[in-house]
Amino acid sequence: MGKRRVITIGAKGSEKKQGTAAVPKGTKRRNIVKGQVHIKSTYNNTVVTLTDLNGGVISWSSAGLLGFKGAKKATPYAATNIINSLLEKTKKVGLKEVEVFVKGIGSGRDSAIRAIAANGLSILSISDVTPIPHNGCRPPKARRV
Repeated sequence: MGKRRVITIGAKGSEKKQGTAAVPKGTKRRNIVKGQVHIKSTYNNTVVTLTDLNGGVISWSSAGLLGFKGAKKATPYAATNIINSLLEKTKKVGLKEVEVFVKGIGSGRDSAIRAIAANGLSILSISDVTPIPHNGCRPPKARRV
């Protein structure tokens, strides 16, 4: 990173900054060709997270973030809009291929996957990672009357 040079001109109330400034410390320019899309679709909401292959989050979006409220958050239309806004945010990254991981049983699952394919990304694999209880919860203790 380059040196930071800031020149202040003017009175105290109207300060102007000129010169070259380096990229802020927290931001990195990444070029990622392969990534992962994690779709969590519940009865109440849909959340989509875009990560690199190691699981580092690049960007995320949800129906609530886009302004959907109530029952509309779990609709297929909302899931399509989530994918569109997510890929709009991450155009600079250069993503071409994704692996899709779907969790949950909401109605936004299929439409989110279709929206990924419609936006020009090639889908390498689709995995369902919905947790399935192997023996269920512990039952309540027997009632004594």
